[in-house]
Amino acid sequence: MRKIFFSILCFGTLLSCSDGDLEIETIDFDSVTLDFCTEPISDAKNLLFKINDSEALILELQSGVLNNGIVGEAVVTESNVPNNSQVTYRIFSGNLTDGYFCDDVPPAQPTVIDEIEAQGGTVIIETIVDPNDATSFLHTISLSGISFVTDSGERITNIAISEFGEVTTVIPD
Repeated sequence: MRKIFFSILCFGTLLSCSDGDLEIETIDFDSVTLDFCTEPISDAKNLLFKINDSEALILELQSGVLNNGIVGEAVVTESNVPNNSQVTYRIFSGNLTDGYFCDDVPPAQPTVIDEIEAQGGTVIIETIVDPNDATSFLHTISLSGISFVTDSGERITNIAISEFGEVTTVIPD
């Protein structure tokens, strides 16, 4: 009886071993600086990203979501994910630079190992007139309720990406 139990236990252990899929436990970009290739503008889509060694968090804002606000007031704008704006998390085969996103021809290395698009959440943008330059607006971007689900149906836990960063747009002439 012990031999049968031991055999079942060993067989069960073999079946429960990892199948080699990449497991992502946390996404933490709070201490990483926001970057972009071209200066954000209020009436177009904007691609913003954060690079953390071999990981990237990419935010594609819908056109017009960086509005020009109202002088003297803070204006809050929201954009739903994934219907309007998109948040994507990528893991690469090595460390990357902003050239991956900004070069006309992206470098061949590093390559994308895994990519997960957010399945839900909200991008929140608070806009004020830049206190240091009255000809531009300062946009503070936050992410709320962003939900990443892997291909295997697993939710990523400990997502620490609430404060995405700040960008400035110029008031059109």
